[in-house]
Amino acid sequence: MLKRANNPLSLVACLLAAAALAPAVALADTTGPTGGSGATGDTGSTPPSNTGGVSPNDPQFQPAAKGKIVNGMAIAPSSAPPQVFAAIAAANKIARKPYHYGGGHRSFRSSGYDCSGAVSYALHGANLLNKPLDSSDFMKWGDPGVGKWITIYTNPGHAFVVIAGLRFDTGFRDRVAKASGAAPGSGPRWGGPRSTRGYVAVHPDGL
Repeated sequence: MLKRANNPLSLVACLLAAAALAPAVALADTTGPTGGSGATGDTGSTPPSNTGGVSPNDPQFQPAAKGKIVNGMAIAPSSAPPQVFAAIAAANKIARKPYHYGGGHRSFRSSGYDCSGAVSYALHGANLLNKPLDSSDFMKWGDPGVGKWITIYTNPGHAFVVIAGLRFDTGFRDRVAKASGAAPGSGPRWGGPRSTRGYVAVHPDGL
């Protein structure tokens, strides 16, 4: 039981103090622990919005997958774009043709191919080239630098192309090419990496 106040003025003072504290208590009940709006939950903060940033795991920024060579023929990786599949399929058609100087320049169809004629044939198969080019012409073709999927390495005397990490070349032979019975200068063949010193690198736009 509350004790009756002996002094009326004390009772009035207590009532005024309680009335002053009531709004502050009500305000405290509507806020979260961190001072934000109670509607936001425990953290009192607004969830982050999508800023449009790009993840480093985005496929477009990942290195291109590498193809493989089986019995002298190249196989494109499953993640390759259609132009890469088409370029590899075209190159495979002439991958056992002999070397002919000037072959593949008067027409894409030839009984044999030289270095730039073979490169031209592969690119034409992917609808990336509408007429054969020689190695000097390729130095001014496409975009400069190494491409993600296709790169032509060229100088005034020689040209070869790397497609999905596989080299298509009439010149240098590595163990892969030698295993399929291809000697240097025997015609266009698939192989592994070689030195690119002294070559200009160009690539098709977007590839």
